[in-house]
Amino acid sequence: MDQIWAAAAELWWIAPAAGGAGAIGIAALRRRAVVSGKRLGYEAARLELRRAQQDARAAVDAVRVARAEVARVVAERAASRADAGAVAAARRTLHDLQLQSKAAAARVKAERARLSAERTALTAGGELPLDRLRSRHDAVLARWMEYETDPAKLLAFPAMSDGRHPATSAFLAALQTARELRPRADAARFTASEFAAYRDAVEKLERAFDIAERAVRGEPHQPEMPEALRDAARTFMVRTTEVLNRTTDMLSAWSDRGRSDDRSGDETRDQR
Repeated sequence: MDQIWAAAAELWWIAPAAGGAGAIGIAALRRRAVVSGKRLGYEAARLELRRAQQDARAAVDAVRVARAEVARVVAERAASRADAGAVAAARRTLHDLQLQSKAAAARVKAERARLSAERTALTAGGELPLDRLRSRHDAVLARWMEYETDPAKLLAFPAMSDGRHPATSAFLAALQTARELRPRADAARFTASEFAAYRDAVEKLERAFDIAERAVRGEPHQPEMPEALRDAARTFMVRTTEVLNRTTDMLSAWSDRGRSDDRSGDETRDQR
């Protein structure tokens, strides 16, 4: 018994130290999970890129499994243990999974471009990422309220307020989702995952409003752009913006250097 008490006396510090380490670990996890300010968009882009990469790897694995299944069914068909319908179904499944894999790869490229843009935005001024996203949300709301408050538009396009209209119904559903995901005005902190979900909801809201507006105005219906094509277009726009920004910075630096050289030349001539 004396030995037990002696050991306890020597090791009394373990429990407080372990508790302190646990508290520090929990605090660190919370700091990593919750971000604010200019890094919010960047951290959300990193999170979405990781998710896109995971989805792309899963899609590639699914294609491999489906390709092996096609080979198996073809072999079964050769041995008269499967019919042509089974072979056709296996090949259709493989084709669908290949398309999904291509879309997942396109999404990875788009998210990489988004991450690059957000990394550049870290050093730029202007509104914070969450403020910019709220502004986009508010812009859609303002456009929609014109159909609710302007008597002329209300009479000309009553379907914009009619939830029975398919396009308007889809817009109202997107509106509700974005409203639920929007942070409170007094929310000081917002996780990257929450920001990513709210950003996606705002993007879907913008698309849903454009579709509804075209539909109620009787404009020719254009099917919504496939996810992979939309991501490719977004990638092109982001990269184009980056190139323009770099070109502007290079021209500005070149212009500043030219003015500096001119001033140096003038000073040299004055000294002479």
